[in-house]
Amino acid sequence: MLGYLFIALIFFLVAFLYGYGQIYRNMLYAAVIVLFFGGVFVLADYIRYSVRCHALFQALQRGEERTQGLPETGSLPEILYQRMLAESEQEKRKLLTEYDEKKQDMADYYTMWTHQIKTPIAAMRLLLQDGDDSGRQTELEELFKIERYAEMALYFARLDSLSSDLLFRSCDVHEIVKQAVKKYSVLFLRSGLSFRMEEFAVRAVTDEKWLSFVVEQVFSNALKYTHEGGIAIYGADMEGNMVQKTAYYLVIEDTGIGIRECDLPRIFERGFTGYNGRTDRKSTGIGLYLCDQIMRRMSHTIRVKSVPGEGTKVILGFWQQKTV
Repeated sequence: MLGYLFIALIFFLVAFLYGYGQIYRNMLYAAVIVLFFGGVFVLADYIRYSVRCHALFQALQRGEERTQGLPETGSLPEILYQRMLAESEQEKRKLLTEYDEKKQDMADYYTMWTHQIKTPIAAMRLLLQDGDDSGRQTELEELFKIERYAEMALYFARLDSLSSDLLFRSCDVHEIVKQAVKKYSVLFLRSGLSFRMEEFAVRAVTDEKWLSFVVEQVFSNALKYTHEGGIAIYGADMEGNMVQKTAYYLVIEDTGIGIRECDLPRIFERGFTGYNGRTDRKSTGIGLYLCDQIMRRMSHTIRVKSVPGEGTKVILGFWQQKTV
């Protein structure tokens, strides 16, 4: 546009130098024509510019497919820029593919290792069950812990593919909890702790295997950090804001050492052990992280209330269909 204005200005200047007359009117007429066609060309350039900017913006929003749908190149620099962008995207996709393959290989290895280690664990359990002395009982307890750590590695490896592994159906939550308590009886019987489990009737649409892991992990933490007193499991109803549905909460309460208030907001972070974990030096900071991730992806909730020295309440929330 500045070029057209400059040309028009030359016409006006020449006309001014020649004075008022026919030449002035002719040059003024020529200047008007230059301005008119200049405005047309400027408008056309602006439209093309807007279209190109819009195409570039849409390409930016596409993320991985930015090289597709780019505007047609109009000059050699643009051709070179698009070629550089295409090569960069291709290299990025190659690196992501290699990363995904390595990640999948690692997950496959964890899964295979966990399944393989279960065989000698089962064989050792059968051999140890032949005796009933205190030494063999201690060995059984340690073997049970090894088995649980192996299972945790398996669940951690499967976490990224959890969505495809979930199998939702209507389950009896009370029965899932009973099975989890029964599984941990090998550790609980020698703990000297009291135990109370109230009867409750609730059916929730969930995945039985993954929910069992969450309940077992919470119960395991209660046993680990409770040295006197006991553990109680009970349920509580609360009306929700969803039509024809009820919020139901399962509470696993212990009288253990509790969790410091400053640690509570971070207990579901991966790798966070807090004060208790640093003192115990056996905590990995993975258990509660897995519980939180699993409950979220199954559309359930998990919350923790705790007072140091008094105990901890872990509250699992479900939506259950109302029975009419």
